[in-house]
Amino acid sequence: MKYDIIVVGGGHAGCEACLASARLGNKTLLITGNIENIADMPCNPSIGGPAKGIIVREIDALGGEMANNIDHSCLQVKMLNTKKGPAVRALRAQGDKVTYPKQMIQTLQNQENLEMKESLVEDLIVEDNKIRGVILETGEKIEAKAVILTTGTYLKAVILRGDKKTNSGPHGEKPSQFLSEKLRNLGFTIQRLKTGTPQRIDKNSIDYSKASLEPGDETPYTFSFDNQPLYEVKNQIPCHLIYTTPETHKIIMENLEKSSMYGGYVEGIGPRYCPSIEDKVVRFKDKERHQLFLEPESIYYDDIYIQGFSTSMPEDIQEKMVHSLPGLENAKILKYAYAIEYDAIDPLQLKQSLETKVIENLFTAGQINGTSGYEEAAGQGLIAGINASRKIHQQEPLILKRNEAYIGVLIDDLVTKGTKEPYRMLTSRAEYRLLLRHDNADLRLREYGYQIGLINQEKYQNFKQKKQKIQSLIDLLKQNKITPTSETNEYLVSINSTKLLDGISLYDLLKRPEITIETIKHWIEIEDQDEVKEQVEIQTKYEGYIKKANREAEKMLDLEKIKIPEEIDYSKVHNLASEARQKLTNIKPTTIAQASRISGVNPSDISILMVYLKREKRI
Repeated sequence: MKYDIIVVGGGHAGCEACLASARLGNKTLLITGNIENIADMPCNPSIGGPAKGIIVREIDALGGEMANNIDHSCLQVKMLNTKKGPAVRALRAQGDKVTYPKQMIQTLQNQENLEMKESLVEDLIVEDNKIRGVILETGEKIEAKAVILTTGTYLKAVILRGDKKTNSGPHGEKPSQFLSEKLRNLGFTIQRLKTGTPQRIDKNSIDYSKASLEPGDETPYTFSFDNQPLYEVKNQIPCHLIYTTPETHKIIMENLEKSSMYGGYVEGIGPRYCPSIEDKVVRFKDKERHQLFLEPESIYYDDIYIQGFSTSMPEDIQEKMVHSLPGLENAKILKYAYAIEYDAIDPLQLKQSLETKVIENLFTAGQINGTSGYEEAAGQGLIAGINASRKIHQQEPLILKRNEAYIGVLIDDLVTKGTKEPYRMLTSRAEYRLLLRHDNADLRLREYGYQIGLINQEKYQNFKQKKQKIQSLIDLLKQNKITPTSETNEYLVSINSTKLLDGISLYDLLKRPEITIETIKHWIEIEDQDEVKEQVEIQTKYEGYIKKANREAEKMLDLEKIKIPEEIDYSKVHNLASEARQKLTNIKPTTIAQASRISGVNPSDISILMVYLKREKRI
């Protein structure tokens, strides 16, 4: 059997990769260990959050599926950081752990050009350093022009609780025991990483009177630009907030050596920005308590997820820890917390297209690349699916720049800086975050989605109409001016704004902090959609900051235009610092801009490299 593209693994990265491939007309095969676990949420029952929610919007703008899927399966939705600026706002939704994967499986089953096969891949077919297909655990060989590995946490996966180790995936599934060793033999650097998950509690055993209610927002939202809200605001399932107690901390400290991590049973490195509860207690001894959220997992069963209480303690200690929490004194644990170790590759061995440098036409996406999180995985899967398709059709890859998308920041960080711990996308990682907002993901990326072929004509026309409406409203505000009449000044004073001394356009008036687009309706009629009005208000109020960010980005883009030849021999570039020479040789940056972002490569090294390239007439 021959395919254009084979995707290995049916998690969030695998789903986006195989859908992108199939939608671009490629004969695609998804191979996964258990079809029922496709698009599973083995850990947190949510999609989105700071920075991550923006990634989901970017996936949708490019023509991916995650946003649409969570819109159809959410239990509760919140817009985070609404009291802060637009650069840090992001959507977060509680997803139904039954409905979410069910929806995605149906999407895959109905997708033209896509087949699914239940099996484990144990080896790759490689000839002349080029991928030719895969070999299943049964010995069956399947040929393909390109292969995308999205193996998640299943490469030599080990579940840990205390001193107990079990060779298993998150739900007791059979892990892939041999593929990572095969990758090592092919020349990949393999690293061991760790993540974890907290307990699941029977909701009927919780005393919610000791917890604070955390409802969803009263304003309905969608992740997808093409959907209307698909849930009833009043029917959202609430979350609850509690805190750890001094007794919780005492139990943890008295039993610290029984933890897999602190007892020396863990080999892998865990996520710095999503630590276990014992790690929090040890690292932040000055904090008297840590917040925990009680989150529903589904309307179809009674499991409550204790967000923030991940641990690798033995089960008997977990019982004591859980029962020390307010409202959980009599809680029934349905599933104990655990840590999970797994193999991943060094992402420095990837190109920005997510094709590996080691094997041609072999792509990787998700946790195999050292990332953590459903959203990071899905974003990589989409890019890998797009670029695998473009590679076999001899087209240039889609490379998103750091000023264009969080997905671009994520991939650039991985392939330029690498990671020794599970990488989590943070708002602070994006230096152009004012440009990479929740509200403008479609304005940034939908054109790419259309050009690639993942956005259809109807969606594209709607997008163009939205852009036209935004510009028309901006023009309208600039054309309409008001003068300092007594009526106008009285109204401005009534809304705590300053009186006018001279005439002013409504566009410039909107720049005042206390003036909103709704305020402007006092002078002119505005009947546009809310997303159009929101976009105009943000672009107007932050015009100066946006222009400054764009100027900074242009400097970076100038350096992105200076290409570094792939065959350059850095040993011939005299006066480079030894660390810079080693890093440049290993990473092989494609542009001067990328080279400048490598840790250990200093501005002086960049200047020396530029002089060398000019002297050799390479630039």
